[in-house]
Amino acid sequence: MFKHILIPTDGSELSGKAIEKGVQFAKSIGARVSGLHVMPEYQVIAYDAMLPVDLISEEQFKQETEARAARFLGAVKKAAEAADVPCETASATSDHPWEEIIKTAQAKGCDLILMSSHGRRGLVGLILGSETTKVLTHTSIPVLVFR
Repeated sequence: MFKHILIPTDGSELSGKAIEKGVQFAKSIGARVSGLHVMPEYQVIAYDAMLPVDLISEEQFKQETEARAARFLGAVKKAAEAADVPCETASATSDHPWEEIIKTAQAKGCDLILMSSHGRRGLVGLILGSETTKVLTHTSIPVLVFR
């Protein structure tokens, strides 16, 4: 069956639940897990010649996003250690998390992606899109969606 499961996390409560269930599932089938957090790119949005007042430096942004990634991935490591499931973690930087999720799953030889879905519907879902839907649409790797 499945031997290597990728568990992407965005640090949300639902993502945390998916981590717990994903690690339990991995343990039950004797699989290992890889945790992934995709950090956003640094961007400065300006309107005309006006810059935002609360502008942070690129270095400060990098430090803050890396600290968040470490915290989010720490939850994957902790759950895996508690269940005695082999685990590795990685982070990547992209404004398109779904692309990094697929790329990482392929690069690590994962045979399953287990991820949460926030279940946005209607206009909000249409405007914001869904990283889960994009992963489902663009990968040939099986995807298990936790809701």
